[in-house]
Amino acid sequence: MSIIDDSGVLAVATRLMRLSEQLRKDGAQVYKEYGIDFEPKWFPVIYVLYYKPQLGVVELAAEIGYTHPSTISLLKELEMQKLVRGQKDKTDQRKRLIQLTAQGHALVAQMEPVWQVFREAFAGLLDTPHNLMQAITEVENNFREKSLLQRALQQRR
Repeated sequence: MSIIDDSGVLAVATRLMRLSEQLRKDGAQVYKEYGIDFEPKWFPVIYVLYYKPQLGVVELAAEIGYTHPSTISLLKELEMQKLVRGQKDKTDQRKRLIQLTAQGHALVAQMEPVWQVFREAFAGLLDTPHNLMQAITEVENNFREKSLLQRALQQRR
């Protein structure tokens, strides 16, 4: 164990980032092994647009839980890869509607079998006495009730 591991809750963000980086790295390698040129960071946009075929940028950002600027950055990458396209909303010219391109749909068709591989691999990885997915949901709910900042400021008396 490292000092970071021993620091307990003080390093929760660091440990989650470390875990996230390992998952992204291995995820990219899995896609590569299956002959798919895909960056895991693109997953939330591609996945959401597969199930919700057309969304405004604001709605998409809310759906994936990213900030508007982060979503715009991802969309620029995906547009350069010709996986998504945007078009003006006919009813509101200020709004840009995003959807998968034919190339994006073809990529999803390639990826769907790999998603099942991921589900099975994650089942083994997450097979622990504690339910990580449930714990993440519980922490996210706690965060919505009161942020870390609000909780820390309460400690200042």
